Amino acid sequence: MVHHSKNIIQSIESFFFLVGDISRFGSRFFREGFKSPIEWREIMRQSVEIGYRSLPLVGITAFIMGLVLTIQSRPTLVEFGAESWLPAMVSVSIIREIGPVITALICAGKIGSRIGAELGSMKVTEQIDAMEVSGTNPFKYLVTTRILSTTLMLPLLVILADVIALYGAYLGVNIKGAVSAQLYFNQVIEALEFSDLIPSIVKSFFFGFAIGLIGCYMGYHSKKGTEGVGKSANSAVVIASLMVFVLDLLAVQITDLFYEL
Repeated sequence: MVHHSKNIIQSIESFFFLVGDISRFGSRFFREGFKSPIEWREIMRQSVEIGYRSLPLVGITAFIMGLVLTIQSRPTLVEFGAESWLPAMVSVSIIREIGPVITALICAGKIGSRIGAELGSMKVTEQIDAMEVSGTNPFKYLVTTRILSTTLMLPLLVILADVIALYGAYLGVNIKGAVSAQLYFNQVIEALEFSDLIPSIVKSFFFGFAIGLIGCYMGYHSKKGTEGVGKSANSAVVIASLMVFVLDLLAVQITDLFYEL
């Protein structure tokens, strides 16, 4: 029993140490990230790797998500005679919650693991140490560029995923019905407001920042050996995914407060 209690206390301590280290890592990003010279070329390269390379996976997932959500929701609405509400319900669900969160989780898996493994392998092969010896600031070149690119690219991926998911939902509506594209998108636009769109875009910036920050932290502090690289990539995915849910919960609470005002 005593041994079990010690393990719990050690786990709690290690958790708070990890939170403190990530916070210091993030504060260093804000101190160094916007000082000149800014590595624009590397930011653009990372944006292509993070945004453009992730688009096929995000697009396919969003299309299937919109299609399946529509097919699954139809029987329940038919029971209540509210089938005409299907486009409005699906569009609000996608824009407010499902689109940003699913896209962020996909990026946490794809981008977080990539950044963690990439920086981890550079750490264990002492490339980061070599950059420091040569007078280059590895944090500015490797970390700030990746965090900025992830923060900027994720909202764009969310917007594209929302559009593709809405198109998938349109096809889902027409599987057992006949709704014109004009009528469908008119219903979607009528159901949506700026208060639905803006919070989802704003929180996607925070999702992107968290994914980039945690991926870079895990890779930058990777332990020696190939096993350390694997652990860094795995930890980046797990912690980034968890942070997406935590940030989403906070965003929902803050949004509800604004709705009440």
